[in-house]
Amino acid sequence: MEWTASLKCAIDYMETHLLEDIGAKDVADAVHLSAFYFQKGFRIMTGYTVSEYIRYRRLYLAALDVIAGKEQIIALSYKYGYETPESFTKAFCRFHGISPLKLRNDTTKLTTFLPLKISIEIKGGYDMDYVIEEMKAIKMIGFERVFNYDSAYKEIPKFWDDFFQQNCHDTSNPKITKQVISTAKACKVGEYGICIDDSPEKNAFRYMIAGIYNGNAVPEGMTVYEVPALKWAKFKCTGSMPDVLQAMNTKIYKEWLPGNTEYEIAESIAVEWYSDGDNTKADYESAIWIPVKRR
Repeated sequence: MEWTASLKCAIDYMETHLLEDIGAKDVADAVHLSAFYFQKGFRIMTGYTVSEYIRYRRLYLAALDVIAGKEQIIALSYKYGYETPESFTKAFCRFHGISPLKLRNDTTKLTTFLPLKISIEIKGGYDMDYVIEEMKAIKMIGFERVFNYDSAYKEIPKFWDDFFQQNCHDTSNPKITKQVISTAKACKVGEYGICIDDSPEKNAFRYMIAGIYNGNAVPEGMTVYEVPALKWAKFKCTGSMPDVLQAMNTKIYKEWLPGNTEYEIAESIAVEWYSDGDNTKADYESAIWIPVKRR
C-alpha cells in the first residue's frame, strides 16, 4: 500500500478500535507497515506519537460522554482504558484543564480533538541527494539499549551523550575496561546509529551505537549485530547536527515516500551514518539509510 494511503488506513483503524487495548505495533501490523517506520513517520507527519493520538482522542470522546451525563465517572474510567477513576480524572484534567464533574457545568472548557486528516503536498522528493545501493551483510559491534517509541526522541540523544562521556572515556568506571575502549576505537564505534525493530517488549525497539566489527573478541557490555544484505536508499545530509538529520527525515516522510511508485520500505531497520569531524559545522556530512524494495 502507498505510504499516504497506509497512514490514512491507520487512522481509520485507530478510530475503529479506540476503546481496545491497542498500540503502535497493533496499528502498524493492521496496515502492514514496520512498527518502527510507522511510528516515526506518524510522528513526523502529524506531530503526535501514536499513543498520544489514541489518548487524546479517547479523552475527547470521554468528555462528550461526561457532558451527556449518561454514565458515571467510574464507568467512563474503565471504558476509556484507565485502571482507576483517579488516574482517569488526572489525565482528563491535564488534557481539558478541568475535572470531569466541573466540565458538566462549564462545557466551554472542552478541548476538541477530532480525527486527523492526512494531507500531503508532494514537492522535491525526487530532487533529494540520494542513491540506491545494494550491499552485502555487515557485522556491527557497539552498545545497545531498548527504547520506547514515545520517549525515544528524547532518550536517544542522552544515550549518545552517555556514550561520549562514559563508554569510551571514563576509565574510572570499573565497567569500562581497556578492552572496551580499545575495541570501540578500533571498530570506530559511533560511526553508525542503528534502529532495529525486533524487541520483544511492546511498543519498543533496539538502538545501537555501532562501528564495523573487526572479528576480535567481544568485550562484556558490547553487542554484535549483523545488518542483513539489503538494497538501501542512502540520503546524504550536509549540515550541523541534529538539525540536518531531523530535516532530512521530514523530507523523506513528507516528500519522498508519499507517491513513490518505485520503492517502498523493505525491512524494520534503519541506519544513520556519521562522518569524522566537528558535527556542529555547516559542512559536516552524515547520512540516513533506509532499506527498500521495488513495488
